[in-house]
Amino acid sequence: MAHALRILETALLCGQQALTLRDMASLLQDTLDEEEIRALLAQLETEWEDKGIELVQVATGWRFQSRPQMREYLDRLHPEKPPRYTRATLETLAIIAYRQPVTRGDMEDIRGVTINSLLLKQLEDRGWVEVIGHREAPGRPALFATTKQFLDDLGLSSLGDLPPLEAMGQANVEMLADAVAGASPNAELLLSAPEQSQTDQDADTQTLALHVPQDGTFPEPAPPLNPA
Repeated sequence: MAHALRILETALLCGQQALTLRDMASLLQDTLDEEEIRALLAQLETEWEDKGIELVQVATGWRFQSRPQMREYLDRLHPEKPPRYTRATLETLAIIAYRQPVTRGDMEDIRGVTINSLLLKQLEDRGWVEVIGHREAPGRPALFATTKQFLDDLGLSSLGDLPPLEAMGQANVEMLADAVAGASPNAELLLSAPEQSQTDQDADTQTLALHVPQDGTFPEPAPPLNPA
């Protein structure tokens, strides 16, 4: 078992993507069953609990990544200003995350404003949302849902890891957005987007009062460990 543990550790440290239990079983030539592999993963979690990186389970499998508290030090190697993105982007993403599957019309009804099609395309290009079907209604509008990549980037294993709306009072757009932004201590929505025009900002301010940092930026998530 010690040899299998080191094999898993090496593969997880050197892998460019998260590994599934099936990947790990194949790596070990099916000599261990799922329960035994999970036991090894639990052992690895314990072995690394006092180090600067940690083993975590995300939507697509298991991976090593730096701990959130290491971000300020890693940023010294590649200092970059956190990306800016629009308030509308965060609100729309939050609605999709909590209300999926939803149509563009559903989102507009909840936000109370028209949603730019380029915003949805941006979320699709990012790999965070996708069209999973069409509603049987006039025009057969597209139904949007979040992807596994969205969960991976937030460091979540499933949508069930999002804060429950019942625990936050009334489910309005502000709370939805705040919930997604604070869904994980490991990732707070890294998404590049063009800055809004003053007109767009004023329109959003009249409609909603989203709680965001005054400088309009959010910190980057702790990145997965991807050795060269």
